[in-house]
Amino acid sequence: MIDWKRKLSSRRFWAAAVGFVTAMLTAFGVSELTAGQVVAVVSALGVLVSYIIGESAVDASAKAENGREHEDE
Repeated sequence: MIDWKRKLSSRRFWAAAVGFVTAMLTAFGVSELTAGQVVAVVSALGVLVSYIIGESAVDASAKAENGREHEDE
């Protein structure tokens, strides 16, 4: 099964996505300006998704750590 959390936080995945989108836009004759704007949006989305997943992992780790501290009491 695909680990989407790991996949979506991968820089390689987002680089591949940007490469694919760029190639498709070029194949369909989209102007360079429009293609550049689309690539910028896809890149920004990759950064945002990676940040959200990273923060959720940090929060989950902190919550698990707090749970262990309360078990010792």
